[in-house]
Amino acid sequence: MDFLVSKCKKIVIVAIFLACFPCFSQEIMTAATFFQSVSEKYGTLTDFEATMHMSIGDDSMSARMSFKRPNLLRLDFSDPETQTIVFNGETLTIYLPQHRTILNQTVEKSGGSGGMSLATPQGLVLMSRYYTIAYEVGQDPIPLEEGSEEQVIKLVLTRRTRSESFRSMVVSVTPASKMIRRIVAEATDGRKHVYNFSNYKLNSGIPDMRFVYDAPASANNYNNFLSTN
Repeated sequence: MDFLVSKCKKIVIVAIFLACFPCFSQEIMTAATFFQSVSEKYGTLTDFEATMHMSIGDDSMSARMSFKRPNLLRLDFSDPETQTIVFNGETLTIYLPQHRTILNQTVEKSGGSGGMSLATPQGLVLMSRYYTIAYEVGQDPIPLEEGSEEQVIKLVLTRRTRSESFRSMVVSVTPASKMIRRIVAEATDGRKHVYNFSNYKLNSGIPDMRFVYDAPASANNYNNFLSTN
């Protein structure tokens, strides 16, 4: 059980981190105003889907991400197959098929820099407060990576306090769409987290029922696992 709790706490960081994307900001000139413009773009969306590929240290995962305002989030994984993360606004549910385990965590609605409070429009305020924002090179688009023809604008976020989960992040944004293409984050344990997003589908009218998880009857349930010692 301790192994599952440790693993799922890491997954929760991913979920929280992803849930705060729609809280980023918009405009160009300074890095802060461009960051603000990205947030405003996300603020116009009622919902979106994206293919997400992520790597954390030596582990990699792939999922289809669904988000609906104000704070509904679902990740349906293809690798590992059938793994699922769902946040319905009150409860975070994680299904781990390899362990036939379902983990549920009730999320408090109080404010703060952690938890699912980042999955609100106030998340941008919190990110701006606890991270400094700068261009990696400048406000002009640069290749996503060496040799790539894909052009992005890269922002570097550096934490101001030790309480944040990531020391720094490089956020790559597609200039025309203002959608996030890649995030590379350095965690406090020194491991690199890489999140790639593609195949966006915007404002498609995702139904609320998508965020109701029909759990397998044979799985073992553990509630409020983050409180487990």
